[in-house]
Amino acid sequence: QVQLVESGGGSVQAGGSLRLSCAPSGRTVSSYNMGWFRQAPGKEREFVAAVSWTGGRIYYADSVKGRFTISRDNAKNTIYLQMNSLKPEDTASYYCTARDYSYSGNYYSPEEWPYWGQGTQVTVSS
Repeated sequence: QVQLVESGGGSVQAGGSLRLSCAPSGRTVSSYNMGWFRQAPGKEREFVAAVSWTGGRIYYADSVKGRFTISRDNAKNTIYLQMNSLKPEDTASYYCTARDYSYSGNYYSPEEWPYWGQGTQVTVSS
């Protein structure tokens, strides 16, 4: 079992920035593909971004392209989600997720990710 610990959520005005962090407890992040999903009240969990275990493949939802950047620092055993130009519609709980490096399912479906963090709240006010 992989335990994921997220940090960095908070409240910000539209146009502001936040950086989320995620680290697996007791595991080496370099062994996992990593991703971020988000879920707003009354809505389904949706894909935000993902990065392969090598860092060579990166994927973004269309709604965040050009504004969010996913990155990984294997030396610090941490992945990040830098969120710029935040909009009120970005308000949601953000979840870090992981799966084994050998898993080849699609990145966009939450059912393809077995390990999840507890979530961190991001609130963007207009």
